Amino acid sequence: MAKKEIINIDGIDIKLTKPDIMKVKWIGQERYLTQLLAAWMVVDEKDSPMSPRLIGKPGVGKTTLAAVAANYRKQDIYIFQATVDTRPEDLLVVPIISDGNKISYHASSLVTAMVKGGVCILDEGNRMSEKSWASLAPLLDYRRYVESIIAGVKIHAHKDFRIVTTMNDDASTFEIPDYIQSRLQPQIMIDFPDKDEEYMILKEFLPFADDKIVHYIVNFLQKAHYADEKFSVRDGINIGRYISKRIKQNPREPLRKHFTESVLMIAGDDAMPYV
Repeated sequence: MAKKEIINIDGIDIKLTKPDIMKVKWIGQERYLTQLLAAWMVVDEKDSPMSPRLIGKPGVGKTTLAAVAANYRKQDIYIFQATVDTRPEDLLVVPIISDGNKISYHASSLVTAMVKGGVCILDEGNRMSEKSWASLAPLLDYRRYVESIIAGVKIHAHKDFRIVTTMNDDASTFEIPDYIQSRLQPQIMIDFPDKDEEYMILKEFLPFADDKIVHYIVNFLQKAHYADEKFSVRDGINIGRYISKRIKQNPREPLRKHFTESVLMIAGDDAMPYV
């Protein structure tokens, strides 16, 4: 296993995290990609990149969009998965006691992106508490630095560093404080794709599925979207994958029965009115 890269900041050695590899496509809804790339642009030496947030229901492709934008810019991707348990030090630098009771410092994916000039995708950011967000306040404005109290260092962001926060539009999240919301701009609201775009996405991810199956799934999803239900393309992909496996097991069973069973098992009882 290759050793982690180490940088020295103010006499403190800090181990960096490796980037995430995401070879993904963004199909349709080009306006969202254009809006995100615009937020990251720098148009003048006195200008600085913005820190946008992508908002939408789970499964609409927020993380995929962010990764595609990073790949478009040919920058490394670093994903930090936020949770309700995320602490300020988790976001920045974590001390680890190694052999001989020596303390070594490990940079988070966010700090590594800052140092290396990569893109940090702060995933599901509205699951974090205000205390964690407060540690990022100077990073999200013109100052562009963070301060690790644990390591005793101030870390400035590389000029090429970019950050984007994804946020699920659901009830199981924290309210973001106003002073952070004012820094996470612009807001890019991502909606479900239209029928043709949804069909293209499903065909991309389900190349092994019969076209009739894909049309069944698209019709189900479009009905659910119209009723403002939560079911997403991600659900549709999983439905298609499971149908394909069941057909492989029992090709004589009617497709309609496989479809109904798959929707029930993937999306649950609430999905059945749209089958």
